[in-house]
Amino acid sequence: MFRTALKWGCVVLVTALVGCDKSETSQSTPTTQNSGTKVQLTLDWKPEPEFGGFYAAQQSGAFSKNGLDVTIKSAGEGAPTWQLVATGKTEFATTAADQVLIARSQGADVVALFTVYQTFPQGIMVHESRGFTKIDDVFKNPGTLAAEDNTWLHYCLDKFPNPKVTVTGYSGGVAAFLAKKDYSQQCFITSEPILAAKERADVQTFLISDTGYNPYTTVVICSGDWAKKNSAQVKGMIAACKEGWRAYQDNPSSANTEMGKLNTDMDAATFSAAATAQKALVEPAGSKPEDLGTMTPARWDELSAQLVKLKVIPKAIPAAECVFQNQ
Repeated sequence: MFRTALKWGCVVLVTALVGCDKSETSQSTPTTQNSGTKVQLTLDWKPEPEFGGFYAAQQSGAFSKNGLDVTIKSAGEGAPTWQLVATGKTEFATTAADQVLIARSQGADVVALFTVYQTFPQGIMVHESRGFTKIDDVFKNPGTLAAEDNTWLHYCLDKFPNPKVTVTGYSGGVAAFLAKKDYSQQCFITSEPILAAKERADVQTFLISDTGYNPYTTVVICSGDWAKKNSAQVKGMIAACKEGWRAYQDNPSSANTEMGKLNTDMDAATFSAAATAQKALVEPAGSKPEDLGTMTPARWDELSAQLVKLKVIPKAIPAAECVFQNQ
C-alpha cells in the first residue's frame, strides 16, 4: 500500500488521545545496541524511502553517537502523530509543515526540528499521451481527477477556479488510472507513478509545488516544552538526522534492506526506484550539503499565510514559534 495525501482538515482532538500510550504504535525497528537517552521516533507512515535516513542513522550509530537511544516505530496510515507528541506519548514524530501550523493553531505545543523534503512530494499524475505541459492543464481540461479532500487540492481549486475537470474521491491504487486515458490522480512522487510505470503506463507527473504550494514534508517534531528541557537531546536528534540522511542520499541500499524486512508490501526494486525519485526533492538543484534538513522562516511564513487564506487556520503563526531555535 502506498502513501497518499494528507487529508483536508485531518485533525483529531488531542483529548481523544489521552488513553494512548507508546505501545499502541507498531513495527518497531530492530536496532543495534545503543547508549544514551531513550526516546521514540514515531513515523506517520510505514517504513519506506521517505524515512530512509532515519534507518540509516540507526544502522550507522549516528543516534548513539549523539547521545540518543532511539526506537523507531510506525504509527501507520493517517496516524495523528502531532497529537501523540503534544500529549507526551512519543518524544519525536514525523508530520508535515501544514500539520505543525494546524497543531499550533489549536494550542498544541509542537515545534519542527528537521525536514526531509525541501520540495513537497505530492503530485498529480496523468497519461503523457494527453499532451499536458503544465499542472494548470489538469484543471483546465475535461476528465477526472481523483483526489482526497485535502489542503493542496483546495489551494489548486482556488488558484485555478471554475475547473473543467471533475474532481472525485480517491481510494488508493492505480487500477482506474491504468484503465482510463482521461483519468488523472493524486500521487506521492515516490509511489504511485512508480507502480503505474511498472504496469507500462505512459506516466507523466506534475508536482503540486509547481503551483506555489510547497510545505516542508516528513518533518521531525517534538514538544516545545520538552525541547527547552532537553535541548542537548534535541540538538543530537537534528545532528543524527542530518548524518543519517547524508548517508542515505549517498547510498540507500543498506537502509532499504532493513526497511524491506519491516514493510514487505514493497519489493527491493521499488525501494530503489523510490529512493532515486526522491533525491532531488530532498536536495533540490542548487542546494548545498549543509542545507540538508534545514528550514527558512520565509517558507514557514508563506505557508502560514496560505493556510489563513484557505481558512485552515484562523491567523498567521510566526515562523519563530514553529521551529526549534537551534542555538
